[in-house]
Amino acid sequence: MHTPPLFNDLLIILLVSLPVAFACLRLKLPVLVGFMLTGILIGPYGLGLIKELAAIEILAEIGVMLLLFTIGLEFSLKRLAEMKKLVLIGGGLQVLLTIAATAAVAVFFGRELNQAVFFGFLVALSSTAIVLKSFVERHEVDSPHGRAGVGILLFQDISIVLMMLMIPILGGQGASSFGAIAKTLGGSLVALIIIVAAAGLLIPILLKQISKLRNQEIFLLTIVLLFLGISFVTSQFGLSLALGAFIAGMVLSESEFSHQVTSEFLPFRDVFNSIFFVSIGLLLSVSMMFENISTVALWVLFLVVGKFLIIWTVVQLLGFPQRVSVMAALSLAQIGEFSFVLAKAGKGVSLLPETDYQSFLAASIITMMATPFMISAAPHFGYFMQRVFRDRADELTPETGEEEIHLTSSGGLHHHVIIVGYGLNGRNLARVLRSVAIAYTILDLNAETVRRGKANGEKINFGDATRREVLHHAHIDEAFALVLAMSDPQAARRCVRQARQINPNLHIIVRTRYTSEITELLELGANEVIPEEFETSIEIFARVLQTYGIDRSTIENQIGRIRRQGYEMLRSPSISPINIGNLNAALQAAATESVKLETGSPVVGKTLAELDLRGKTGVTLIAVVRGNETKINPGAKYELREDDLLILLGKPEKIENAINFLQAERETDGFNP
Repeated sequence: MHTPPLFNDLLIILLVSLPVAFACLRLKLPVLVGFMLTGILIGPYGLGLIKELAAIEILAEIGVMLLLFTIGLEFSLKRLAEMKKLVLIGGGLQVLLTIAATAAVAVFFGRELNQAVFFGFLVALSSTAIVLKSFVERHEVDSPHGRAGVGILLFQDISIVLMMLMIPILGGQGASSFGAIAKTLGGSLVALIIIVAAAGLLIPILLKQISKLRNQEIFLLTIVLLFLGISFVTSQFGLSLALGAFIAGMVLSESEFSHQVTSEFLPFRDVFNSIFFVSIGLLLSVSMMFENISTVALWVLFLVVGKFLIIWTVVQLLGFPQRVSVMAALSLAQIGEFSFVLAKAGKGVSLLPETDYQSFLAASIITMMATPFMISAAPHFGYFMQRVFRDRADELTPETGEEEIHLTSSGGLHHHVIIVGYGLNGRNLARVLRSVAIAYTILDLNAETVRRGKANGEKINFGDATRREVLHHAHIDEAFALVLAMSDPQAARRCVRQARQINPNLHIIVRTRYTSEITELLELGANEVIPEEFETSIEIFARVLQTYGIDRSTIENQIGRIRRQGYEMLRSPSISPINIGNLNAALQAAATESVKLETGSPVVGKTLAELDLRGKTGVTLIAVVRGNETKINPGAKYELREDDLLILLGKPEKIENAINFLQAERETDGFNP
């Protein structure tokens, strides 16, 4: 039976990519590199095993759309509004400066101005797919350099509209005036605003109605329709399909269904993303690359060094410290997947000769393959640059750019708390410390957040807590506790190490998103590590118990037990399976229960020695709640009263016997004085 060519191609991609990706992982290379190598190996310039290139490119574009859709699910419209400075100023400066610098270099080497500007378009874009995937895998999307990178990438995606409109003009085949282009671009942006507003208004209503059907298939099909539909609508107004997918995800992130949607789409995203990275390798002619190896090397050098310097400058101008600027610049120092779309369009209007096209492809793929390595090396290089060059944060405030920074240290800080990060956790902690009159100071790297905090009278300063000088300004040597509430895993590790070296007696608490980071942070010197995903699981089971009407004291006791056993399990993987293999079994081995003494109970007035509950039932009375006071481990002479809440500890069957024993005592006079 004849099988479609696309089916054969997909089968070949899977058969080859799996062993190549496995080999890369064994060699500790990024799996993205393995997928690109697969494309080079089986592509038309390699073994020639792939026949349906056009169909593969369509699947690859779906992969990019799915990636941006899932990234959008982690964003929100409010968060995007907070990033407007990064998107508009940071992204705008980066695109304009890159186009200008590239065009100047191209003109210097004898290219026509129109072709030089087109080269600027190609170089200005970075790889949204690779950078965001790397940020997500490294948990750095919410870090300062992650936000800076994402903001610039968003502007790049929007600028594709104008670039595509300009290509016919630059190629001498467009009769439209620049006024007509501006009108088209303005219409596209207005359409974008309308699409976002309409989607934000209608989608929540639609999803609520769909959820009432309680049908998983219909729910999934509805999400797919919204994902493809919004992408299609945006494409009709000159915007990219991928940007539409990002908008769809961002709108859905505002609904209560965002987590369910993410779990449903993750498998699809990973499969199609793999095809996208394979498709990049399919484009490269290895033989032509080696024939023009010197040209390719110059392209790579210019792309990496040139884009790094431009983006580093832009992020510095936005007020970020040296480390963040370097990390953001290294992350974006490559060519983007949408540059391939522009390259094909430019090739069609004679802006990009075949030789230049292949050299550009080779250099682009090399920079893309190098990106995961550059992102991994970025923290180390950032700290190196921070030591070599004096940081702007030591000289300028992000508010004015003129005044010298003085961290809150002149106010006699002693035995205080240093809070790093002024997000939700940092704000809540500051509010509580302020209410109980505990001294504290806050450090944050978001200039806008610092500005708003200062305006509200908060004790907040702009500073990078990974730097010893900043920690000394915050009087860490006299501090009682350091709380790291920022979303930057690499910075958290370095900050813990630095703080522990400066103040061995400091109590360090670290908030992290994932349990996998607990062990390393504890080894670096943290006293407590609180992973959000573990605490979320505790909140879930606590609410389930509340729904069943379990009393608060029992729930809190179970929460304490889960935390003790759970955290020990997370930080000690060598514990035997009997202790951690089945947490439910461990909980059942020793349970708690509460019994309230009703009015007229014969137990009232007796001491615990007279009651002898443990001797008669094997159950221990661990606490008595009386009004607003809790007596932990009361003594033998402790006398019971009406409305006391007795907290019992023991095996479930013995607790049941104890309850029966107490009930029996109520029915007899055996305990009467």
